[in-house]
Amino acid sequence: MFDKLEDLLIRFEEVLNELNEPTVANNQARFQKLMKEQSDLQPIVDAYKEYKDCKQTVEDSVAMLEEESDEEMREMLKEELSDAKKRIEELERELKILLLPKDPNDDKNVIVEIRAGAGGDEAALFAAEMYRLYVKYAEKNRWKVELMNCDEIGIGGMKEVNFMITGKGAYSKLKYESGVHRVQRVPETESGGRIHTSTITVAVMPEVEEVDVVIDEKDIRIDVMRASGNGGQCVNTTDSAVRLTHYPTGIVVYSQTEKSQLQNKAKAFALLRAKLYDIEQQKAHDAEAELRRSQIGTGDRSEKIRTYNFPQGRVTDHRIKLTLYKLDSIMNGDIDELIDSLIAADQAAKLANLNEE
Repeated sequence: MFDKLEDLLIRFEEVLNELNEPTVANNQARFQKLMKEQSDLQPIVDAYKEYKDCKQTVEDSVAMLEEESDEEMREMLKEELSDAKKRIEELERELKILLLPKDPNDDKNVIVEIRAGAGGDEAALFAAEMYRLYVKYAEKNRWKVELMNCDEIGIGGMKEVNFMITGKGAYSKLKYESGVHRVQRVPETESGGRIHTSTITVAVMPEVEEVDVVIDEKDIRIDVMRASGNGGQCVNTTDSAVRLTHYPTGIVVYSQTEKSQLQNKAKAFALLRAKLYDIEQQKAHDAEAELRRSQIGTGDRSEKIRTYNFPQGRVTDHRIKLTLYKLDSIMNGDIDELIDSLIAADQAAKLANLNEE
């Protein structure tokens, strides 16, 4: 590990030197690449430099303790030594996590698809509430949300909604949201006051560049039509809605949120690319069963990941057995505690996996 850290330290200095060269600014692509590399290396370098400082503190304190006879000074040195040793242990763990292989999609924007599952209108209402939850979470992170398509029902629910979230590290946080979300509550339409259980599925897919997923025009049928719906935010009055049918997979995507046919077409293709890439990702996950087991719920879309129990005001994440009694704030986009706990569990699982190898 320390050989690798020394190499990264050398590389970091090389990057800084190159960034200081006047000619680099003239090549924007090169400049951006170096800036990103510096940004990626900075936390590792900072932690490693602090680690080396703490090691030096330990050596100095031990040497001074051997020569020091004053009891008060000895106590101070012992305390300094103890603090440095404790920090070294913390930094070793931090450095192991920082050196874990990074998901290449982590820095990407995401396309999210929410679909109502079992539970009819109640599932569609919950799908709309979950859409609002992610919009509020994105706003807290200063990310931009763009609606791509939604299939609304008259009472304010959504059978399906697709939207893009643009922002640094969006995928690294939201990827843990993929799976089946279950809601338990008394529906407003239920006169008997019985608790119903409904489900929705959430798919979080990284935005994919055209060069990464090439779509053959022969494999696509493009239909243009007027947007339809219940008079909600998706409806417009021109023939601008675009539907794409991908023959090899049978995937159908629809975009109707823009007044321009060209913009809807671009959104539809972005959604299709994300779905095709997602299929390939799923195949790779299935082929690597061991890797799937070492990751926290970023693979199987049929996995029931979370329950939202309204009568008890609790949310339970089944993957990490975490229950929080703050349903109201969670439904308002306050999901940091859930996501941070999932990231920590994922890192711990990957570290344990590394130690076994």
